[in-house]
Amino acid sequence: MPSQLINGAIKFMEENFTEHAELFGSLANHQKPHTLFIGCSDSRVVPSLITSTLPGELFVVRNIANVVPPYRISEEFLATTSAIEYALYSLKIKNIIVCGHSNCGGCAALFYDAKKLEKIPNVRRWLNLMQPVKDEVEKLKDLGTDKREWITERLNIINSMQNLLSFPGIKDAYKNGEIKIYGWHYVIETGELFNYDDEGAHFTLLNKGMDYEKIYNQLFND
Repeated sequence: MPSQLINGAIKFMEENFTEHAELFGSLANHQKPHTLFIGCSDSRVVPSLITSTLPGELFVVRNIANVVPPYRISEEFLATTSAIEYALYSLKIKNIIVCGHSNCGGCAALFYDAKKLEKIPNVRRWLNLMQPVKDEVEKLKDLGTDKREWITERLNIINSMQNLLSFPGIKDAYKNGEIKIYGWHYVIETGELFNYDDEGAHFTLLNKGMDYEKIYNQLFND
């Protein structure tokens, strides 16, 4: 085991835990998170860090490319669907964030040839859930790699938001304002978080309300 992990665990027990001992004590026998955070497994995306939240506030679901599959009941083991189902119907969480990010390996892999995915057949199968996103992106012509990845990441967030509405009762609850669903795009190199505006159908910077199209043009100005 890497020594930095051991040292980090010791530091947590001796310092970090002590700082929040009362909080951990209150969480000993129950949890009541206010938000379901659905994010990518990417090591650069740390939900509690980018939301400045404490233990007990977020119920976190992570997978490759922050995908929410359409709801279904199956004899297979459905990890992501089961976790979301538990958050919605057992914990009764009313706020959901789907958080994608820049330079997402899963989104990039969507356009790899089959040979490149030979050694990761389960990943290849998982990426099939993103086929609607790939179809939309391929309708756009003359995209460079950077533009294609940026668009794919954002369409994938929107697609996952839409798939959340396939869970029992969620579409009506969302329409009635009983459940809030947010789509975030996290830009790793700048620390910026963009929120999807469902009514305007575009992303805006969380803290400044800057228009997505302006940011897009700045980043990909030819």
